[in-house]
Parts: sequence; C-alpha cells; structure tokens
Amino acid sequence: MGVGLTLLAAPARLAAAESPAIAMHGAPALPPGFNHMAYVNPDAPKGGRLTWGLLGTFDSLNPLIVKGLAVQQIRGYVVESLMARGNDEAFTLYGLLAKSVETDDARDYVTFHLDPHARFSDGEPVTADDVLFSWALLRDHGRPNHRQYYAKVAKAEALDALAVRFDLAGANDRELPLILGLMPILPRHATDIATFEETTLKAPVGSGPYRVTEVKPGTSVTLTRNPDYWGRDLPVNRGLYNFDEIKLDFYREANSQFEAFKRSLYDFRAETEPLRWHDGYDFPAARSGKVIRDTIKTGLPEPSEFLVFNTRRPVFSDIRVRRALTLLFDFEWVNRNYFFGLYSRKAGFFAGSELSAYERPADARERELLKPFAARIAPDVLDGSYRLPVTDGSGRDRESLRSALRLLSEAGYDLDGTVLRQRQTKAPLSFEILVTTRDQERIALAFAGNVKRAGIEAKVRLVDPVQFDQRRLDFDFDMIQNRWDQSLSPGNEQSFYWGSQAADIKGTRNYMGAKDPAIDAMIAALLAARGHDDFVSAVRALDRALMSGFYAIPVLNAGEQWIARWNRIERPAATSLFGYLPESWWQHQAPDVPAK
Repeated sequence: MGVGLTLLAAPARLAAAESPAIAMHGAPALPPGFNHMAYVNPDAPKGGRLTWGLLGTFDSLNPLIVKGLAVQQIRGYVVESLMARGNDEAFTLYGLLAKSVETDDARDYVTFHLDPHARFSDGEPVTADDVLFSWALLRDHGRPNHRQYYAKVAKAEALDALAVRFDLAGANDRELPLILGLMPILPRHATDIATFEETTLKAPVGSGPYRVTEVKPGTSVTLTRNPDYWGRDLPVNRGLYNFDEIKLDFYREANSQFEAFKRSLYDFRAETEPLRWHDGYDFPAARSGKVIRDTIKTGLPEPSEFLVFNTRRPVFSDIRVRRALTLLFDFEWVNRNYFFGLYSRKAGFFAGSELSAYERPADARERELLKPFAARIAPDVLDGSYRLPVTDGSGRDRESLRSALRLLSEAGYDLDGTVLRQRQTKAPLSFEILVTTRDQERIALAFAGNVKRAGIEAKVRLVDPVQFDQRRLDFDFDMIQNRWDQSLSPGNEQSFYWGSQAADIKGTRNYMGAKDPAIDAMIAALLAARGHDDFVSAVRALDRALMSGFYAIPVLNAGEQWIARWNRIERPAATSLFGYLPESWWQHQAPDVPAK
C-alpha cells in the first residue's frame, strides 16, 4: 500500500462520538476537561538539568528499528505518539497529538482527529499525511512488534488533513485502536525511507518536548527542552518535562556506574541489586541525607526474573530436562545468602496480581478456553495445586535432587560416575549461562553448583552489556537471565514475548523460542475479550500455558522499586500505578537569599 495522502469523503456510517480518551476496558477514569494527572505536581518549577546514568552504550538515535543499540529515551521525550498513557490506569490513553478518538463497539475501525496546534520541532504542522506515512513506514521497516501490529490494519485513509481512519475489520483485536494510539509519529518531510533501517546519530525531528542538541558517540546524549513545544499546556503534560536539559551518560560497567553515582556525576538510579541496596549505600552523602532512598510499591504485577531456556538448542528441547533443572534451583539458599531475604518467588508471569494463575484453580471460562489444548496443560497447573519446589536452604537438598534425577532418567540421561550422560550417545549434559552483571554471575554460579550435584556442567560466561544485548537479540545463547515487566492490561506485546511467529524473528522477546498453539490461542482470546472477567480468565489461561511449558526457571520477584536520588531532585508526593516517573520530577529550588 502506498503512503501518499488520500482525501476521501467520510463514508456513510453511524460513527461513535469523538472522545478525548479511550480505555481498553470500561470508561476512562478522568472526565473531559481534567486539569492534570494525580501523580504530578502541576506547579512544579521549570529549569535545571537531570542527568541519567545508563549502563551500556549506543550507536543509534533511532529506537524504532532492530539494527544498532539505540537511545531509548528518544521515544517520548523527542518523538511523540497520537495519544498518551494515563499512568494511574491499567490501559487508558488520553489525547496528545490526536485531540480525540472515535471507534465503534466492535472496534472494527478507529479514527484519530489531530490537534490543529500540533507541530514538529522544526515548526511544520503534524498532519494526517504524517500519520499515514509513519504507519506504513513502521509496518514495513520498523521493529518486529510494529510490523506485527500495524500489519493487522486492513486499510488506512485520510478523511481530511487532520483526521485518519484505520479499518480494522477482521483483526479481531480490541486492543488495536489503543496500539495505534501509541504509534510514534514521524515527519514525512524529514524522514528518509531509504536509510530508515540504518543506524544513525543524526538528531531526529520529532514533535515532543525535547530536541537532541549534543551527541558524543557511545558516551552521552543531551536533550534540550523546546521552548516552542506545542503541547506544553495540555492537561496530559501539565507537571511533566520540567527540566530544561536531560543528560544521558552511558557507563560500560556496573561498578563504575555506581561509583559515578556516589561521586554525584548523575542524579538518580533505579537499584536492582539487593546486596547493594542493603549495604552499598553506606557512604557519606547517603548517611547525611544528600542521597535519598525511596522504596516504591507499584500496582502492577511484580517484575519477575527468570533463568531462560533457549529451547531452540537441543539440550533444552525436552520438557523433562527443563522441569528437572527447575527442581535443582535452590532459591531458598540464594535468597538467604545473596539477597538478605528481600525477595519472594512465584511461578508464572503476572505474579502478585489478579492476572496470575499461580496457586489459583482454573475457573470455568479458563477451562473452556484450554479444553482444545488439554494435553499441553499440566493438571496441577490447571487445578492450582502446582508449587515451586521449596528446599531446605542448604544448597544440598536431597529430595529435589532425587526428583530431578528421576525426570532426567525418563529423558534418557544416566549418571556415569559424577557425570550425567545421554544414554544412547554418552554425551554429557552441559550448557552455558550467559551473564552481564556480577549479580547475574553470582546467581548463575550458584545454579551451576546446584546442577553439578546431578552430574551436569553449567559454564558461566560473563560478557559486557553490548555483547550481551546483541547475543540476546540474536538468540545466541543456551541460557540467560531475563526480566519481563508486565502491565495490568497485557495485549499485543504478549505475541512479541511468546508467540510462535516471534520465535523465528530476531529482535523479539521470545527468548525461549516458545512455539505452542495453546499460547497463541490464549493471546488471541485476551485480545478479543470484551469484558473484564473474560479478559482476566484469558490472561490466567495464558499464564497456565506458559507455566506448563517450563520455559524458564523463576529466580525471584521484585515486589518494590528501589530508587536512589540526590536531594537536588524532587518528586511528587503521589506515585503512579506504574511507579516512578522521571518525567514528573523537578530540580530543587533553593530559597531566595535576601540581598545584603
């Protein structure tokens, strides 16, 4: 399909009324004409600089393609979407570039009406032509998730210079209008289709609150607030984007990154290592209160860390091997010795929320959805009786070892002295765990010790973040540690995480290589669900299909966000459902000193 602007007369149809917001389920929480979001300070002062300390490096300013290591903050700060998330709701969008949206009850179409004031940073207006151009460009040349989502559109057309209609008939995807609402909008006049998929350090032209003003390749990027930003007074933006400058500094190694924070070289860090959170902040600035530590409880499913099996590799193709290795991981020992008991552990991918199937029996709706795939769903997962193994915490639990060896024997492996070998080929059972941080390395080494008791050799390879990211994107590993963050409104991204099609597309997050018709069917069911109860049942059914496949070993659940910040940075008293939001922070204003 071409990407040129086509002006059409509006078809004769009974269209829904235009609305400034759209919710995945139910109605938006905020009424038309709201003043600001509850989790911002609408009177936050403007000015100053926020410096981020990021682990890794970059070679591109385009986060919308697979190639290269991109600066992710370009998305949102520089390049905007048609609509913006309400971060106190599971999945509701409010007007941004599009001042309003309309769709029908079946969600067979969606029309976006652009704000006539919307401008790119070069002063050019945002038009329907730019929206159609962006949709076609990302459908054909964007990241795998964009290609997958936007290809579901049957037809796209401009109703006039500021209105775009997407025909979604046949997609059977009630989330798709919202997915399109989050589509990044690029300027046709400043985007080269021929070079779009190539990495670039050229500053992009966007419509967002910031512009890229300085780039030091691989080291830092500076974003400067656009004084002419068209959307600064929108209710959805009030209290956001308060710093005049955002500095993104990159560090190659985690310890040097932390040392830089201690030296006040950047302003805040989201801490992910319990050992460091527990006793690493005993330095003068933290003791004096110049560094503040915030513990934030979100309303989302608990982020979960996993040791992920790459089932594309023959060593992990047998589910009995994966189940046996799951039994051998001694969480109790790891949690006590490494994490000071700060973590819990649950099975499944939606822990701590109503969407989780763990420790819950399937309801009638779930059973009906899963009935065609009964052979693929473990009975104890279906009835809610499945539990992760609990060891004695010694690191030498005998019962878990015996159970694991029974499963491995069923899979064709026998102990030959102290080495577990394949019965027919006599090849030893061995694999490599790829890690990129010292914390991951410690977990991997502990697990290597666990499996060694069963005669299995697990080699641990520590690589730098750049190599780790590239190998993960290419599925070039046996096992990695990975974290999936889930929302309260999982949707199309689930296909990107574990859909069969995504298993063969590099750059997706289906790291385990799952190819299961039950998973695909449950993703389709959650996308088609109209009511909240049907949606919850479909997500829980998906969770059961994932648990039954033993694609990853649950390592831990993080029930809180740990944020450390220098006291020159202030944040709102209220926290959003999604947790911390740096775009809502501001620089502390020193009191005026009377002149002498």
